[in-house]
Amino acid sequence: MGRREAGKLERKRRIIEAARELIRETGNAGLSMRALAERAGVSLATPYNLFGSKQAIVLAVLEDIREYDAKFASLRTADPIDRIFAAGELAMRFYKNDPEFYKTLWAAVSDASGGLRALILSPQRYAFWQRLVGAAAEAGAIDKDIDVVLLVRQLDRILCGVMLDWSIGDVTSRQLQPTVFLGYALMLKAVATPAWQPGLEKRIAESQAKLLGARAKA
Repeated sequence: MGRREAGKLERKRRIIEAARELIRETGNAGLSMRALAERAGVSLATPYNLFGSKQAIVLAVLEDIREYDAKFASLRTADPIDRIFAAGELAMRFYKNDPEFYKTLWAAVSDASGGLRALILSPQRYAFWQRLVGAAAEAGAIDKDIDVVLLVRQLDRILCGVMLDWSIGDVTSRQLQPTVFLGYALMLKAVATPAWQPGLEKRIAESQAKLLGARAKA
């Protein structure tokens, strides 16, 4: 790599890191390009020259932090229902490890007028979950009359509702995963074939116990 290309990559890295820091600190995923340039130590024109737009910078931040796919690929869980919950557990780990950043992003999801909603709730994201739920259906875990695309949308509505509550403080980080998992387990049990229902009943009981424990300590 030449010196010019190396310099360009370094400036991109600084801009992405500055964007992440500003989103955390300000609670605003919209970003001020002037503040971003100052934080990254570049000219005001540089972020536009390197990325093209503010939305492209936010997308680059999301891609830069997304070790998710690699980590999920390393999971050894073969059970298709367990893989749905394993994917959720891994996502929750990211959210709880950087709460201010992710709370800001999920708050932006509720703003239908902004372009961030489409970046976060992307077609690639839906495709990932459709593959997971589709694998469970192919394994016979889900009733054959249930449409996988519609089921994924319903599961995602559970997640988005809980994430919005978390972003405004109505759900604590301690309550986050069991709240999502209780919703998932209740929904999946309603459409699961008989052989798969005991495992989901166990997840319902575990999630309820964690939420009741968290409520008792509140």
